[in-house]
Amino acid sequence: MPPLNETTPIRVMLVDDHDMVRSGLSVFLETFDDLQLVGEAANGAEAVRLCAELEPDVVLMDLVMPEMDGVEAIRTIRQDHPAVQCIALTSFDDRGLVQGALQAGAVGFLFKNVAIDELAGAIRAAKKGRPTLDPEAFRILVQATDGLPPPGHDLTRRELEVLALLVEGLSNPQIAARLVIGRATVKTHVSNILSKLGVSNRVEAAALALENHLVPSPGSDRE
Repeated sequence: MPPLNETTPIRVMLVDDHDMVRSGLSVFLETFDDLQLVGEAANGAEAVRLCAELEPDVVLMDLVMPEMDGVEAIRTIRQDHPAVQCIALTSFDDRGLVQGALQAGAVGFLFKNVAIDELAGAIRAAKKGRPTLDPEAFRILVQATDGLPPPGHDLTRRELEVLALLVEGLSNPQIAARLVIGRATVKTHVSNILSKLGVSNRVEAAALALENHLVPSPGSDRE
């Protein structure tokens, strides 16, 4: 069992329409002292309702469910509760699901065969706003760039600096403070980065940046 890094456990909610999946994940969560299961939902609509009541830090969200699918649930939760991070957890390696979940605001995309230590790490990263994507999800995202100039070839030095801080999970105000520039300037840089990388949000930008080694991985300069 990993050592505690936080005095307060990370509050996790499970969303899946299969009882056995939720049961297995709940057992997994109990093995980590820094993760706390605060609720379960069987569909997206129930997840949205419970999220307002339980105020989880991280939601593990299945994508294919009745009543309201995971993509719509992620979008609604992120709009109504921007502090809540969502990780898409699915069995389907469908390109539309990967893009849909990330565009809806998911901070991570993992498949259900993920190792428990990797899933725990993804939950901890999500709490800090850092993205985690399965290698297959990375492949799906970059597949369309085959035969084209490598992503990020036209980013300026300043845009690369902003991108590196974006990968660390910093918000626009935090990036502005770190680089000692205006928030409006940061917003412009982020907009340019998304446009040049051909992505629609910060999570996709961070994923492409790490996959193509545009910036160092968070913590890579630490021993």
